[in-house]
Amino acid sequence: MNNKVKISLVLGIMCFALTLGIFIQVRTVESSNVEVSQNYEENNLRAEVLKYKERYENKFKDLEQAEKQLEEVRQQSTQNNEDLEEKENQIKEANKINGLTEVKGPGVIITLTDGEYNSETTLNASLLLVHDADVLRVINELKNAGAEAISINEQRVVSTTSISCRGNIIDINGEKIGAPFQIKAIGLPEQLAGLSRPEGVLDILKGDGVGVDLKKSNNITIPKYSGVINYKYIK
Repeated sequence: MNNKVKISLVLGIMCFALTLGIFIQVRTVESSNVEVSQNYEENNLRAEVLKYKERYENKFKDLEQAEKQLEEVRQQSTQNNEDLEEKENQIKEANKINGLTEVKGPGVIITLTDGEYNSETTLNASLLLVHDADVLRVINELKNAGAEAISINEQRVVSTTSISCRGNIIDINGEKIGAPFQIKAIGLPEQLAGLSRPEGVLDILKGDGVGVDLKKSNNITIPKYSGVINYKYIK
């Protein structure tokens, strides 16, 4: 092999290596730019979410302040007037029933958690998950047992409350909530605790592998409904 062939071969190898290096560098830069762009968009989305969350919290604080001022005006206007005081008491009782005020009292706290998967003993993994139907069954049983107020993960259950599955989470009052689900109910603790009876709804859930815990309490606080109830048809 003469010198010209050797030189040509070396130059060819060097050109190939240089071309390959440039190609790898270009792909690396493109990949890096895509990653930077994605991170930039994610950061912008996070910033927007935080901004709207801050606005919501500020509006909610303004609403709470306005409600306090309204309550003060009501109390001042009903003083020394038995008829107006009676009307005010009726409004307060109605707000309690409708879930528009925070309430406290004795009752039970039920916690539902997804069961642990075991490939050797579990035939249907779906049974281990807490579904919207499971939560609804517990809520209905609590109502039948005389619960006067109920909340799910601090979301007050009212007449318009909807509970539906959204993948591995549950949508309650428009809020997306994941397990564990803590259900608070105010009522006679001994009567509400009857949900844990044999063949009862909680016993069935336990049999399916769902984690269930029920505790009695004499001091339960259930928040008010934070949404807006719009009645379109009742008069």
